[in-house]
Amino acid sequence: MRRRDFITGLGSAAAWPLSGQAQQGTLPVVGLVSLAAADVFADDMRAFHNGLGAAGYVEGQNVLIECHWLDGQSSGVPALMADLVRRRVAAIAIPGTTAVTIAAKAATSTIPIVFFIGDDPVKLGLVQSHTRPGGNATGVNYLVADAVAKRLGLLHELMPKAVRVGVLTNPANAVATDVLLARLQEGARNLGLQIRVLRASTTAEIDIAFDTVRSERDDALFVAPDTFFSSRRAQFAAVAARKGVPACYGDRETVAAGGLMSCGVKYSDIFRQVGLYTGKILNGASPADLPVVETTKFEFVINLKSAKALGLTIPETLLATADEVIQ
Repeated sequence: MRRRDFITGLGSAAAWPLSGQAQQGTLPVVGLVSLAAADVFADDMRAFHNGLGAAGYVEGQNVLIECHWLDGQSSGVPALMADLVRRRVAAIAIPGTTAVTIAAKAATSTIPIVFFIGDDPVKLGLVQSHTRPGGNATGVNYLVADAVAKRLGLLHELMPKAVRVGVLTNPANAVATDVLLARLQEGARNLGLQIRVLRASTTAEIDIAFDTVRSERDDALFVAPDTFFSSRRAQFAAVAARKGVPACYGDRETVAAGGLMSCGVKYSDIFRQVGLYTGKILNGASPADLPVVETTKFEFVINLKSAKALGLTIPETLLATADEVIQ
Protein backbone atom coordinates (compact mmCIF):
# COMPACT_ATOMS: atom_id res chain seq x y z
CA MET A 1 0.00 0.00 0.00
CA ARG A 2 1.12 3.55 -0.69
CA ARG A 3 1.86 5.46 2.49
CA ARG A 4 0.73 9.06 2.60
CA ASP A 5 1.42 11.62 5.20
CA PHE A 6 -1.31 14.22 4.78
CA ILE A 7 -0.97 17.55 6.51
CA THR A 8 -4.19 18.49 8.25
CA GLY A 9 -6.31 21.27 6.89
CA LEU A 10 -5.83 20.49 3.21
CA GLY A 11 -8.13 22.42 0.94
CA SER A 12 -8.39 23.30 -2.70
CA ALA A 13 -5.46 25.15 -4.23
CA ALA A 14 -5.22 27.11 -7.42
CA ALA A 15 -2.64 26.18 -10.01
CA TRP A 16 0.24 28.50 -10.85
CA PRO A 17 0.04 31.46 -11.06
CA LEU A 18 -1.23 32.07 -7.54
CA SER A 19 -2.96 35.41 -7.98
CA GLY A 20 -6.35 35.64 -6.31
CA GLN A 21 -5.73 33.04 -3.59
CA ALA A 22 -5.65 35.59 -0.78
CA GLN A 23 -9.08 36.85 -1.79
CA GLN A 24 -10.38 33.28 -1.87
CA GLY A 25 -9.15 32.68 1.66
CA THR A 26 -7.20 29.51 0.77
CA LEU A 27 -3.57 28.58 1.16
CA PRO A 28 -1.49 27.20 -1.69
CA VAL A 29 -0.91 23.44 -1.50
CA VAL A 30 2.42 21.92 -2.49
CA GLY A 31 2.42 18.22 -3.31
CA LEU A 32 5.74 16.65 -2.29
CA VAL A 33 6.28 13.18 -3.76
CA SER A 34 9.07 10.75 -2.86
CA LEU A 35 9.68 7.03 -3.24
CA ALA A 36 11.25 7.06 0.22
CA ALA A 37 9.67 6.20 3.55
CA ALA A 38 8.45 9.12 5.66
CA ASP A 39 10.37 8.33 8.84
CA VAL A 40 13.83 8.45 7.25
CA PHE A 41 14.03 11.95 5.80
CA ALA A 42 13.04 14.02 8.85
CA ASP A 43 16.30 16.02 8.82
CA ASP A 44 16.06 16.58 5.08
CA MET A 45 12.47 17.77 5.40
CA ARG A 46 13.64 20.33 7.94
CA ALA A 47 16.06 21.52 5.26
CA PHE A 48 13.17 21.68 2.78
CA HIS A 49 11.22 23.86 5.20
CA ASN A 50 14.30 26.04 5.73
CA GLY A 51 14.38 26.61 1.99
CA LEU A 52 10.72 27.51 1.97
CA GLY A 53 11.31 29.82 4.91
CA ALA A 54 14.07 31.64 3.06
CA ALA A 55 11.45 32.51 0.45
CA GLY A 56 9.01 33.65 3.12
CA TYR A 57 6.83 30.56 3.50
CA VAL A 58 5.94 28.74 6.72
CA GLU A 59 3.87 25.58 6.68
CA GLY A 60 0.42 26.09 8.15
CA GLN A 61 0.68 29.88 7.99
CA ASN A 62 0.84 30.67 4.28
CA VAL A 63 1.40 27.27 2.63
CA LEU A 64 0.26 23.67 3.09
CA ILE A 65 2.60 20.76 2.33
CA GLU A 66 0.96 17.51 1.26
CA CYS A 67 3.57 14.76 1.51
CA HIS A 68 3.27 11.49 -0.38
CA TRP A 69 5.87 9.00 0.86
CA LEU A 70 5.51 6.05 -1.50
CA ASP A 71 7.86 3.68 0.35
CA GLY A 72 9.29 2.25 -2.85
CA GLN A 73 5.91 1.58 -4.47
CA SER A 74 5.91 3.30 -7.85
CA SER A 75 2.90 1.62 -9.46
CA GLY A 76 0.48 4.28 -8.22
CA VAL A 77 2.53 7.28 -9.35
CA PRO A 78 0.52 8.07 -12.53
CA ALA A 79 -2.75 8.04 -10.59
CA LEU A 80 -1.24 10.18 -7.84
CA MET A 81 -0.02 12.76 -10.35
CA ALA A 82 -3.41 12.82 -12.05
CA ASP A 83 -5.01 13.47 -8.67
CA LEU A 84 -2.63 16.34 -7.86
CA VAL A 85 -3.31 17.89 -11.26
CA ARG A 86 -7.06 17.47 -10.89
CA ARG A 87 -6.96 19.29 -7.55
CA ARG A 88 -4.78 22.00 -9.08
CA VAL A 89 -2.04 22.07 -6.45
CA ALA A 90 0.23 25.10 -6.56
CA ALA A 91 3.41 23.11 -7.21
CA ILE A 92 4.81 19.59 -7.21
CA ALA A 93 8.15 19.05 -5.44
CA ILE A 94 10.08 15.86 -6.20
CA PRO A 95 13.38 15.67 -4.28
CA GLY A 96 14.68 12.54 -5.99
CA THR A 97 13.77 9.78 -8.50
CA THR A 98 13.82 10.49 -12.21
CA ALA A 99 10.86 8.23 -12.98
CA VAL A 100 8.55 10.20 -10.67
CA THR A 101 9.67 13.48 -12.23
CA ILE A 102 8.95 12.15 -15.73
CA ALA A 103 5.50 11.03 -14.58
CA ALA A 104 4.80 14.51 -13.20
CA LYS A 105 5.90 16.17 -16.44
CA ALA A 106 3.67 13.80 -18.43
CA ALA A 107 0.72 14.68 -16.22
CA THR A 108 0.91 18.48 -16.50
CA SER A 109 2.48 21.21 -18.60
CA THR A 110 1.20 24.04 -16.40
CA ILE A 111 1.62 23.17 -12.71
CA PRO A 112 5.22 23.97 -11.66
CA ILE A 113 7.49 21.01 -10.93
CA VAL A 114 10.66 21.31 -8.83
CA PHE A 115 12.89 18.26 -9.20
CA PHE A 116 16.15 16.75 -8.03
CA ILE A 117 17.56 14.24 -10.51
CA GLY A 118 20.91 12.78 -11.48
CA ASP A 119 20.12 12.60 -15.19
CA ASP A 120 20.34 15.34 -17.82
CA PRO A 121 16.95 17.12 -17.72
CA VAL A 122 17.46 18.40 -21.26
CA LYS A 123 17.90 14.92 -22.71
CA LEU A 124 14.86 13.76 -20.75
CA GLY A 125 12.75 16.58 -22.20
CA LEU A 126 12.06 18.13 -18.81
CA VAL A 127 13.64 21.49 -19.71
CA GLN A 128 14.79 23.24 -22.87
CA SER A 129 18.14 24.24 -21.37
CA HIS A 130 19.78 24.42 -17.97
CA THR A 131 19.98 28.21 -17.99
CA ARG A 132 16.44 28.81 -19.28
CA PRO A 133 14.23 25.78 -18.63
CA GLY A 134 11.42 27.30 -20.70
CA GLY A 135 8.57 25.18 -19.37
CA ASN A 136 6.93 24.25 -16.09
CA ALA A 137 9.86 22.31 -14.58
CA THR A 138 13.17 23.24 -12.95
CA GLY A 139 15.23 22.13 -10.00
CA VAL A 140 18.55 20.56 -9.10
CA ASN A 141 20.72 18.36 -11.29
CA TYR A 142 23.82 16.50 -10.21
CA LEU A 143 26.21 14.60 -12.44
CA VAL A 144 25.41 11.07 -11.33
CA ALA A 145 27.85 9.61 -13.87
CA ASP A 146 30.73 11.50 -12.27
CA ALA A 147 29.58 10.51 -8.78
CA VAL A 148 29.36 6.79 -9.52
CA ALA A 149 32.70 6.77 -11.35
CA LYS A 150 34.37 8.46 -8.40
CA ARG A 151 32.76 6.04 -5.94
CA LEU A 152 33.82 3.01 -7.97
CA GLY A 153 37.38 4.36 -8.00
CA LEU A 154 37.33 4.81 -4.22
CA LEU A 155 36.01 1.27 -3.75
CA HIS A 156 38.80 -0.05 -5.94
CA GLU A 157 41.36 1.90 -3.93
CA LEU A 158 39.96 0.34 -0.75
CA MET A 159 39.87 -3.16 -2.27
CA PRO A 160 42.55 -3.22 -4.98
CA LYS A 161 42.40 -7.04 -5.29
CA ALA A 162 38.67 -7.08 -6.02
CA VAL A 163 37.74 -8.68 -9.33
CA ARG A 164 33.94 -8.67 -9.49
CA VAL A 165 31.50 -6.17 -8.02
CA GLY A 166 27.75 -6.58 -7.76
CA VAL A 167 25.74 -3.47 -8.68
CA LEU A 168 22.34 -3.19 -7.01
CA THR A 169 19.78 -1.20 -9.01
CA ASN A 170 16.11 -0.36 -8.60
CA PRO A 171 14.03 -1.45 -11.63
CA ALA A 172 11.39 1.11 -10.65
CA ASN A 173 13.93 3.80 -11.55
CA ALA A 174 14.89 2.40 -14.96
CA VAL A 175 15.86 5.66 -16.68
CA ALA A 176 18.41 6.55 -14.02
CA THR A 177 19.66 2.95 -13.96
CA ASP A 178 20.49 2.97 -17.67
CA VAL A 179 22.69 6.06 -17.28
CA LEU A 180 24.39 4.66 -14.19
CA LEU A 181 25.18 1.27 -15.72
CA ALA A 182 26.65 2.79 -18.87
CA ARG A 183 29.12 4.84 -16.82
CA LEU A 184 29.85 2.00 -14.41
CA GLN A 185 30.65 -0.41 -17.21
CA GLU A 186 33.11 2.11 -18.62
CA GLY A 187 34.70 2.72 -15.23
CA ALA A 188 34.88 -0.99 -14.48
CA ARG A 189 36.73 -1.70 -17.71
CA ASN A 190 39.27 0.99 -16.92
CA LEU A 191 39.84 -0.52 -13.46
CA GLY A 192 39.87 -4.14 -14.63
CA LEU A 193 36.67 -4.98 -12.76
CA GLN A 194 33.73 -7.18 -13.73
CA ILE A 195 30.18 -5.98 -13.03
CA ARG A 196 27.23 -8.15 -12.05
CA VAL A 197 23.86 -6.34 -12.16
CA LEU A 198 21.38 -7.11 -9.37
CA ARG A 199 17.89 -5.67 -8.93
CA ALA A 200 15.70 -4.88 -5.96
CA SER A 201 12.54 -2.84 -5.50
CA THR A 202 11.36 -4.32 -2.17
CA THR A 203 12.92 -4.91 1.23
CA ALA A 204 12.87 -8.68 0.65
CA GLU A 205 14.71 -8.29 -2.65
CA ILE A 206 17.43 -6.26 -0.93
CA ASP A 207 18.15 -9.20 1.37
CA ILE A 208 18.12 -11.57 -1.62
CA ALA A 209 20.67 -9.38 -3.41
CA PHE A 210 23.11 -9.71 -0.51
CA ASP A 211 22.58 -13.47 -0.49
CA THR A 212 23.43 -13.52 -4.20
CA VAL A 213 26.61 -11.55 -3.62
CA ARG A 214 27.67 -14.11 -1.04
CA SER A 215 26.69 -17.20 -3.02
CA GLU A 216 28.29 -15.94 -6.25
CA ARG A 217 31.40 -14.79 -4.37
CA ASP A 218 31.34 -11.22 -5.60
CA ASP A 219 34.00 -9.17 -3.85
CA ALA A 220 31.79 -6.18 -2.99
CA LEU A 221 28.44 -4.55 -3.63
CA PHE A 222 27.91 -1.14 -5.25
CA VAL A 223 24.48 0.22 -4.28
CA ALA A 224 23.07 2.58 -6.90
CA PRO A 225 22.03 6.07 -5.75
CA ASP A 226 18.28 5.71 -5.31
CA THR A 227 15.72 7.35 -3.04
CA PHE A 228 14.16 4.03 -2.04
CA PHE A 229 17.55 2.54 -1.19
CA SER A 230 18.41 5.63 0.86
CA SER A 231 15.25 5.09 2.90
CA ARG A 232 16.42 1.56 3.75
CA ARG A 233 19.74 2.61 5.25
CA ALA A 234 19.32 0.65 8.50
CA GLN A 235 18.46 -2.52 6.58
CA PHE A 236 21.45 -2.14 4.27
CA ALA A 237 23.88 -1.58 7.15
CA ALA A 238 22.50 -4.53 9.13
CA VAL A 239 22.41 -7.08 6.33
CA ALA A 240 25.85 -6.05 5.03
CA ALA A 241 27.30 -6.63 8.50
CA ARG A 242 25.42 -9.89 8.94
CA LYS A 243 26.49 -11.28 5.57
CA GLY A 244 30.01 -9.85 5.74
CA VAL A 245 29.63 -7.99 2.43
CA PRO A 246 31.68 -4.83 1.78
CA ALA A 247 29.18 -2.39 0.27
CA CYS A 248 29.37 1.24 -0.82
CA TYR A 249 26.48 3.68 -0.96
CA GLY A 250 25.44 7.02 -2.39
CA ASP A 251 24.54 8.73 0.90
CA ARG A 252 26.32 9.51 4.15
CA GLU A 253 23.39 8.44 6.34
CA THR A 254 23.77 4.76 5.45
CA VAL A 255 27.41 4.89 6.55
CA ALA A 256 26.39 6.64 9.78
CA ALA A 257 23.96 3.74 10.33
CA GLY A 258 26.84 1.26 10.04
CA GLY A 259 27.54 0.99 6.31
CA LEU A 260 31.12 0.82 5.05
CA MET A 261 31.57 3.84 2.78
CA SER A 262 29.69 6.36 0.64
CA CYS A 263 30.28 8.99 -1.98
CA GLY A 264 27.43 11.19 -3.11
CA VAL A 265 25.55 14.42 -2.71
CA LYS A 266 24.44 15.85 0.60
CA TYR A 267 20.70 15.32 0.67
CA SER A 268 19.94 18.12 3.12
CA ASP A 269 21.50 20.65 0.72
CA ILE A 270 19.35 19.32 -2.12
CA PHE A 271 16.13 19.38 -0.10
CA ARG A 272 16.83 22.96 0.92
CA GLN A 273 17.32 24.03 -2.69
CA VAL A 274 14.11 22.29 -3.75
CA GLY A 275 12.31 24.09 -0.92
CA LEU A 276 13.83 27.43 -1.91
CA TYR A 277 12.79 27.08 -5.55
CA THR A 278 9.31 25.97 -4.49
CA GLY A 279 9.03 29.10 -2.35
CA LYS A 280 10.23 31.33 -5.18
CA ILE A 281 7.56 29.86 -7.45
CA LEU A 282 4.91 30.48 -4.79
CA ASN A 283 6.10 34.08 -4.81
CA GLY A 284 5.34 34.31 -8.51
CA ALA A 285 8.60 33.26 -10.17
CA SER A 286 8.18 31.18 -13.31
CA PRO A 287 9.99 27.84 -13.43
CA ALA A 288 10.71 28.66 -17.07
CA ASP A 289 13.10 31.40 -15.86
CA LEU A 290 14.69 29.66 -12.85
CA PRO A 291 17.98 28.06 -13.99
CA VAL A 292 18.55 24.42 -13.18
CA VAL A 293 21.03 24.32 -10.30
CA GLU A 294 23.94 22.02 -11.08
CA THR A 295 25.90 20.47 -8.24
CA THR A 296 29.19 18.65 -8.57
CA LYS A 297 29.98 18.55 -4.86
CA PHE A 298 30.23 15.02 -3.48
CA GLU A 299 31.14 13.97 0.05
CA PHE A 300 33.18 10.85 0.76
CA VAL A 301 32.48 9.18 4.11
CA ILE A 302 33.98 6.00 5.53
CA ASN A 303 33.20 3.99 8.68
CA LEU A 304 36.30 2.63 10.44
CA LYS A 305 34.38 0.31 12.74
CA SER A 306 32.57 -1.32 9.84
CA ALA A 307 35.83 -1.69 7.89
CA LYS A 308 37.46 -3.42 10.85
CA ALA A 309 34.50 -5.79 11.25
CA LEU A 310 34.88 -6.74 7.58
CA GLY A 311 38.62 -7.31 8.00
CA LEU A 312 39.53 -4.38 5.76
CA THR A 313 42.51 -2.10 6.30
CA ILE A 314 41.87 1.39 4.97
CA PRO A 315 44.91 2.93 3.27
CA GLU A 316 46.13 6.15 4.84
CA THR A 317 45.90 7.85 1.45
CA LEU A 318 42.21 7.00 1.32
CA LEU A 319 41.59 8.24 4.86
CA ALA A 320 43.29 11.50 3.96
CA THR A 321 40.81 12.13 1.13
CA ALA A 322 37.70 11.40 3.21
CA ASP A 323 35.38 14.30 4.06
CA GLU A 324 34.35 12.43 7.20
CA VAL A 325 35.70 9.38 9.04
CA ILE A 326 33.19 7.75 11.37
CA GLN A 327 34.89 5.99 14.27
